Amino acid sequence: MLKVLVFLPVVGAALLAVIPVRRTVRLWQLTLCFSLAALGYALWLAGQFDPSGAAIQMIESRAWNVRLGSYFALGVDGISLAMVLLAALLSLIAVLVSRRMEAGARLYYVLVLLLESAMFGVFTARDWSLFYVFWEATLLPLFFLIDRLGGANRQRAALNFFLYTLGGSVFMLVALLFLYDAAPGHSFAMADMAEGGHGLPLNTQLLIFAGFFIGFAVKMPVFPLHGWLPLAHVEAPSPVSILLSGVLLKMGAYGLIRAVDTLPAAVLAMQNWLAVFAFASLLYGGILAWRQQDLKAMVAYSSISHMGIVLLGIATLNVTGLTGAVVQMVAHGLTAGLLFLIVGLLYQRTHSRDLLDYGVLLGRAPRFAFFIAFGLLAAMGLPGSAGFIAELHALLGAYVRWGVWVILLGLAMLIGAAYSLRVIGRLCLPGKPMELLDMTRTEAVAAGLLVVCIVALGIWPAPLLNLVAGSVGQVAGLFGS
Repeated sequence: MLKVLVFLPVVGAALLAVIPVRRTVRLWQLTLCFSLAALGYALWLAGQFDPSGAAIQMIESRAWNVRLGSYFALGVDGISLAMVLLAALLSLIAVLVSRRMEAGARLYYVLVLLLESAMFGVFTARDWSLFYVFWEATLLPLFFLIDRLGGANRQRAALNFFLYTLGGSVFMLVALLFLYDAAPGHSFAMADMAEGGHGLPLNTQLLIFAGFFIGFAVKMPVFPLHGWLPLAHVEAPSPVSILLSGVLLKMGAYGLIRAVDTLPAAVLAMQNWLAVFAFASLLYGGILAWRQQDLKAMVAYSSISHMGIVLLGIATLNVTGLTGAVVQMVAHGLTAGLLFLIVGLLYQRTHSRDLLDYGVLLGRAPRFAFFIAFGLLAAMGLPGSAGFIAELHALLGAYVRWGVWVILLGLAMLIGAAYSLRVIGRLCLPGKPMELLDMTRTEAVAAGLLVVCIVALGIWPAPLLNLVAGSVGQVAGLFGS
């Protein structure tokens, strides 16, 4: 069942590469069909998943290298299934808003589908060697998407992204090799490695966890390993920024949760330090986002701040905080996807991302005004949005663990409200209108889908909370929470 999901976009990419069609709209339509099919199949899998059943479901495993202990093993739990649904939805949104792609359209659509397949592989892999292969497989499509189709500084941005992520992956690979040696059956299966990791001495666990943390923190990213993110976001095509911020950053957080499950003693010993890194990311990203005039750079730095909330939730090691982390991964994916979508469409029309170059959208482009105001308010965690549910859980979990110190985190979150209200005041409040063509029907549908998801999860979060409850409870149970 899961192999179909993972390789369906690959089939689409192969078909796009060889089909003799020159009109870019036909390539777009074919890519859209495969993205719709992937989302529909992911939703069908979600319908087959039983939140009250076994922790890992839909398991399929085939020997890859028996001698090495490596298997092509796939399976999903509540956390990974939530990430699969997020990846499928944002891939569809990215394709929807790529209709105007002309130069290099065939290469672009092929790379987007290959990237979607690799993301599915990361979230469904139940073997660490397979996880690593899919993890690295995301690098190549993203490198070429930025390097070939990005902005003026695209080559520098692509190389920066590639070297940062590859450097972090080296630490993760070394950690995996140490953990493989400790596994009872010398296997890369996640269950076997977790069993071996639990029995390691604390110092060894700390050393291995350090390798995992560097690898995953680069991808999230966590301050001070965030250097690649702002430049990559600014130079990448806007639909690619939707996937980069909406899904790729979540791969780092997802991997960190798997590392917590594997090396509990090390994580418990590092708990307070993880909270320090979370606070630093939250504060640093918020301050820099506040100071930005470039709209895309502002959203990029705000992603560092929001991923700090995810790291904070993970660091609590209790059910409430971990639930907040997972919900924040989904909420930020939807909100950042919406903001990058709107900023990208504005740039297509004005060829500027400088806030000072914009008048007021309300007069000539009411759709733009509504969606960007909604996205910024949702990023603040306004009640009724998915971000409110996530931040509330994360702060409650942090209060249980650190008490009144959580006030500092609340103050850091207020900075997010400051830069959001600043942009809303500039772009959406009454004033002299600017000449701007408003969003098309297709663009409004893409943005509307994200708005509906954000509001639905903010008003009725029970389906998502029930989906992840079993998996979160299993991780928190390792720490008696």
